[in-house]
Amino acid sequence: MSKQTEKLKKQLIEISEVVNLFKSEAVQVKIVDKLLDAIIESERTDADTDSQGKKQLRFKPEGLQIEHHASRKKPGATKVLNQLLNTTDFFNTTRSISAIADHCKTEYDSDFKTSELSGILLKLANEHKLKRERSHANNRYEYVKA
Repeated sequence: MSKQTEKLKKQLIEISEVVNLFKSEAVQVKIVDKLLDAIIESERTDADTDSQGKKQLRFKPEGLQIEHHASRKKPGATKVLNQLLNTTDFFNTTRSISAIADHCKTEYDSDFKTSELSGILLKLANEHKLKRERSHANNRYEYVKA
């Protein structure tokens, strides 16, 4: 392995203990994302000069950059729910949270947990964009456009 790869591996091992203290995977991902952005940016600014006097990057993690940007292409739960609410007639009929999650998975290729959606749905209900009603059949909340 190259010196830079070894250096990165050592840095990741050092921060892993701190990152793993956070219970939320989403928080862990954001922390690692910010750290990788900072590492990449610092490596870009620390350019070396080659034998011909041209500037070169000492470390260019091509694979990390591709994966890093690819992970941002899927919209988040808030964006998907707002899109469902504002641009479709999905919420014209009463929907359970599991039905909403299933729809997001099939139509948007976004596998959201119901716990990820519940807070956003509650916020939309508090903003009077959705109505939140308990189902008599299963005593769970269902959502419909207000």
